[in-house]
Amino acid sequence: MTYQRFEDLPVWNDAIALAEGCEDFIMAAKDRITWSKRDQLDRASLSVSNNIAEGFERGTTNELLNFLYIARGSAGEVRSMLNYFERRPALEDFKSQISNLKSQAESCSRQLRAWADSLQNSPIKGQRHLNNAERNRHEQKKKADAFIERLNAALPDGHPAKKQPKRPI
Repeated sequence: MTYQRFEDLPVWNDAIALAEGCEDFIMAAKDRITWSKRDQLDRASLSVSNNIAEGFERGTTNELLNFLYIARGSAGEVRSMLNYFERRPALEDFKSQISNLKSQAESCSRQLRAWADSLQNSPIKGQRHLNNAERNRHEQKKKADAFIERLNAALPDGHPAKKQPKRPI
């Protein structure tokens, strides 16, 4: 699936939900957490979605990858801070909320990693480099791959020309 706007990306929406949840936690626990730690969590949580958005808008796959890894780092920073807060006796009442936020941050991180992995093997360099000739080449390759898949599916099992499914290493 191709997304035209970063606002439509599931991972961006999950990252925004993470930032909202962190802000709710910060507001609820503000009297038990120092200002600097509240500010750090607030900035790190919003950094996840902001870096996804900035990378998406940059127009090249390499820049997008760089920003996805920055976003992933911010998700890790959020998890680290939440682990710290989870250990603090003054925040005992917030353990469930903290645990949920950690799960959200981990989910964002996994999604970002999967997206980055898929981009690293992509022949497309990004929108900035996508001219009509490149679009046509990409479409032709997709059509050819689909045609070969249909042919392969039509061959009986055991046929010497039938491609065997790739097995994990």
